[in-house]
Amino acid sequence: MKLLGDWLQLRLLEIGDYVLTLGEVCRFLFILVITLVLSRWLSRLLTNVVGSRSRISPSQLYTFNRLMSYTILFIGFLMALSSLGFSFDKMLLVAGALGVGIGFGLQNIANNFVSGIIILFEKSLRVGDFVELESGLLGEVYEINIRSTLLKTMDNADILVPNSEFINGRVNNWTLKDDERRFSIPFGVAYGSDTDKVMAVVLEAAKALPLTFEKGDRKTFVVMKEFGDSSLNFALSVWVRGDSIKRPGLVKSEYLLAINKALVENQIEIPFPQRDLHLRSSTVNLVPNTSEDQR
Repeated sequence: MKLLGDWLQLRLLEIGDYVLTLGEVCRFLFILVITLVLSRWLSRLLTNVVGSRSRISPSQLYTFNRLMSYTILFIGFLMALSSLGFSFDKMLLVAGALGVGIGFGLQNIANNFVSGIIILFEKSLRVGDFVELESGLLGEVYEINIRSTLLKTMDNADILVPNSEFINGRVNNWTLKDDERRFSIPFGVAYGSDTDKVMAVVLEAAKALPLTFEKGDRKTFVVMKEFGDSSLNFALSVWVRGDSIKRPGLVKSEYLLAINKALVENQIEIPFPQRDLHLRSSTVNLVPNTSEDQR
């Protein structure tokens, strides 16, 4: 024990009146480890006990869980610093040094951290939301971390997006208020087709699909869009809800297949691009000029 005590009193650093010993470093690391373990244990306890017995939504529970973890880690870090002999004045000096560091090279890290806190408090982005970024990336929110947010795409790829992109850029949240979304499915038929019949058979086919959702003013309808180069262009407007809206490619495919089947069964021609070719004929003088010979 005496040998252990001597080791713990071993001086590692001396700056003026400040002396850093091995025992203080061990105490610092011990407090950090205990803080991490406590944070994870409380997080699991909150998820398993409170989440299963309360009416709190999963997104609200996730937000509260994250904020609690950040608070515990922050308090634990301050306690660990105080175990090294840092007074409040010294912590202010450390904070000032961190401020200088942020000014010189940590702007992005600080920006993403603050953006993550704003996202959690603002509730404009929640775990489980299906979002479309300004870059065109589509994905479901799986985690909101300190620096970045994890998106899972429709190809099951995990994409880490910096939190600042959700604050500074334009984000289309498909499921912010509800899980209902309207899809517009364009299609065309040949010129000369009975437009009333086209609209009726396509509307009937769309309503027969289990994906179609109708409630109140959210109705399924077909409209004619324009006279195209080779076809009469229509658009089917349908409402879809639930997890199906997170698979827009599959939804569009299902309705296109149903439209094609309905048109074929009712012998309505589906056009293909057509071009009219006009040939202009001209008379060519093939009689040779003999004026020189006659001279």
